[in-house]
Amino acid sequence: MKYRHLGRSGLEVSALGLGTNAFGKRADQSTSIQIIHHAVDRGINFIDTANIYAGTESERIIGEALIGKRHQVVLATKAGLVRGTGPNESGSSRIHIQQELEQSLRRLKTDYVDLYQIHTFDPYTPLDETLRALDDMVRSGKVRYIGASNYAAWEFMKALGISEFNGLARYTSTQNSYSLADRTPELELVPLCVDQGVGIIPYFPLAGGILSGKYGGTNAIPVGSRANTDPNFSKFLDDRTITLAREVETIAQQHGCSSSSLSLAWLMDRPAVSTVIVGATRVEQLEDNLKCVDLKLSEATVKQLDDISSPFVYGKPFAVYRLPAKS
Repeated sequence: MKYRHLGRSGLEVSALGLGTNAFGKRADQSTSIQIIHHAVDRGINFIDTANIYAGTESERIIGEALIGKRHQVVLATKAGLVRGTGPNESGSSRIHIQQELEQSLRRLKTDYVDLYQIHTFDPYTPLDETLRALDDMVRSGKVRYIGASNYAAWEFMKALGISEFNGLARYTSTQNSYSLADRTPELELVPLCVDQGVGIIPYFPLAGGILSGKYGGTNAIPVGSRANTDPNFSKFLDDRTITLAREVETIAQQHGCSSSSLSLAWLMDRPAVSTVIVGATRVEQLEDNLKCVDLKLSEATVKQLDDISSPFVYGKPFAVYRLPAKS
């Protein structure tokens, strides 16, 4: 396994991280624990979850899996998206993120998280309130590093400015949709992160599985796939992404590797990317994805992938998650 610093921090994370959105949903507890143990045994030390994944089951399962292994991993979770219908059950106000941190710690069976991330920008809470609350968490020892997710570049830069001006803990990382099928971060976010020493943690690195080649077309949906279990995912399946997946598959066949490994290897070498989180519902799936770590891409191959994915630099992001508008 290769390890990299998360942004300009001293924290080292595995180049390939484990995403756990499927745990407790598309992967049952027993399978999820097997995947976590296999990941740790193979050198993956970055495990990413959130307080809303599979309700709260993802965090609970991870807590069970890490009994006796907590010291071996960099554990990351998130808060800020909607958790309930109450007036303080969403967003990044002090009251909400403090109560969510305490609940996450209980589910994860730990007294600290290595990386606590705000799941999306909250336009209804002053940024300095959020950042001061996060700074308090770091000072308390319950959080070691802080990060954000789904922030626009200007929102993220504003947060960095507030932290620097007030001497507060600073966002170390940002988590955004980034893949061959979504290169929109390269317009503003990537240059910002390179300049400011922020680590990028791409989510949907395989465009929700589309770049793995599992979808033969917009109407060919495998049983058990994300598009099969989550009806909302079908909006991501269109002719553009399916065509891209077929082109990636052709290049992968020329190099004797899987489409997934090729796509992940390309993303892993992009500027400012610290760790690429990818999910798995089977140990075999994780093992195939691990091959990307040792896959060396030539300049010619990188150019091929850059060229076929260039239309995805512009337009809408593949995915972005925001708080619903308040009435």
